Amino acid sequence: MTSISIKSDDDIKGMRIAGRLGAEVLDYITPFIKPGVTTGELDRLCHEYMVNVQGTIPAPLNYCPPGYTPYPKAICTSLNDVVCHGIPGDKVIKNGDVINLDITVIKDGYHGDNSRMFFVGEPSILARRLSEITYECMWLGISKIKPGAHLGDIGHVIQQHAENAGYSVVREFCGHGIGKVFHEEPQVLHYGRPGTLEELKAGMIFTVEPMINAGRRDIREMGDGWTIKTKDRSLSAQWEHTVLVTDTGYEVLTVSAGTPPPPAFVLAASGPAAAVATAA
Repeated sequence: MTSISIKSDDDIKGMRIAGRLGAEVLDYITPFIKPGVTTGELDRLCHEYMVNVQGTIPAPLNYCPPGYTPYPKAICTSLNDVVCHGIPGDKVIKNGDVINLDITVIKDGYHGDNSRMFFVGEPSILARRLSEITYECMWLGISKIKPGAHLGDIGHVIQQHAENAGYSVVREFCGHGIGKVFHEEPQVLHYGRPGTLEELKAGMIFTVEPMINAGRRDIREMGDGWTIKTKDRSLSAQWEHTVLVTDTGYEVLTVSAGTPPPPAFVLAASGPAAAVATAA
């Protein structure tokens, strides 16, 4: 059994602040995501905003897990068939592209980690549907979070929704515990069986961040050691929130004025437990 940290009241306050700041970076960068901009320029703008405006530290910059080279940029920009960890650079985004921006800031030692999908100009019907289904997958997973539930409940509902739509779930990457450490226990799988894996307890904080492919779930790693693409070159989408297990349900910590609201069916099903997730 893995050891999952239970956060103190002070930790939770710190994580609320970091989560809001992480979400506010995504709010800030939204108007800049348009045809003709490079992913490197998006990175530069986010980096300057974090450091100069927020007084936060970009967590990915020089992040170096065992076996990896240090990540060279402040954010991840995953375009079209990139599943995750796309490194910003000279790539110019164009009309019809879809891109995920994954932002993690550190404030007073605490990490706020979230990502959103963005359409560049007018997306294809396929891209729009994939992004919407992936968003619903994330929220369906979040809606299962409460004391006494299990991590397998989260993975199961995500896998069921994605596969029912004809899509596949990437299995090599998952959500993770987070706090003063960027990645800690538990691993939050986006597939699985209800009632399995660790039991959730109030005070746990972790991310829910399903990566859903339009085609098969198989992936390939690029030569830079970070960028992950779909093996069949199909589109991939991802959404991410950082979530606290509360005494009665959950609280989404990565919330800002521009955070997209939960899907209507989640609000209807969750009632009061979801109320905090919609407050800016």
